Amino acid sequence: MKAEYINPFLESASIVLEQMICVRPTTGELGIKDVKLADNYIWIQIGLTGQMQGDIVFGLHESVALKLVSAMMGGFTITEMDEMSKSAISELGNMISGNASTILFNQGVKVDITPPVVLQSANHAGFTAKKALTIPLIINGIGEMDIQVLIS
Repeated sequence: MKAEYINPFLESASIVLEQMICVRPTTGELGIKDVKLADNYIWIQIGLTGQMQGDIVFGLHESVALKLVSAMMGGFTITEMDEMSKSAISELGNMISGNASTILFNQGVKVDITPPVVLQSANHAGFTAKKALTIPLIINGIGEMDIQVLIS
């Protein structure tokens, strides 16, 4: 697993978050860890096809997701992960991944993304724990969002 796989997603996430919520995130420590679904977390899973095969998974605590969605809605306080909130957080993952695929294309790597899937339960069918290259984004005043790249 190459560290440069995560860089386009990191760059894209920083740009998209700054545009959407006017906060430039900082990065935490790059590492490899087991990606396991956990209760009280929101996971946005997007498949990668083409010259890169695998998944990108954005993981964030539900309270962080609610703060992000609130910021995306212009500061309107969102208190539950209803269908609109899930749609907004899903679209955030889609925008980050779409921009990252453009960055990759400009680097000579052709990759397509699948529509995002929002997972909320630790018992979600079809998701098994996997090793991933991961880096946390620290969003000042909001919390942390993990970017996890699972490339086969």
